[in-house]
Amino acid sequence: MTSPLDYEKLLDRGYALIPAKTTSGERFEIPIVETLQQGNKTFIKNFDSIIGKLRRDPKLLMKYFTKELAIPATIEGSRLVLHGKFSDRALNDRLKAFTEIFVLCKECHKPDTKIMEGEHGGKMLVCEACGARAPIRGR
Repeated sequence: MTSPLDYEKLLDRGYALIPAKTTSGERFEIPIVETLQQGNKTFIKNFDSIIGKLRRDPKLLMKYFTKELAIPATIEGSRLVLHGKFSDRALNDRLKAFTEIFVLCKECHKPDTKIMEGEHGGKMLVCEACGARAPIRGR
């Protein structure tokens, strides 16, 4: 039979071997926009990786940026070209707003969603995790 002292040592050793928590518990993080400015144009260099993480159509994100920033934009290869000068902070704020509207579930706040045609021609955000359905309004 083991003594209580041996148990305490084993317990302390077990706690010491557990790695420290390094993340907030969320598996999804909104990507950070990486830009390059040339003249009067702003290039989003990591546009492809942003699209990959958000799992949305590149044209949808481009359309959102053009409406929010009131400028024309084009997709050139793996990057988005915005015809105007914009700071990283302004673009990251717009990307966060896009994610909240078009990606995150309104009920469980998980990114496991898809956009489907709803009744009467509207678009619906359908969560694959919890099954919630929410209309996408005004965009």
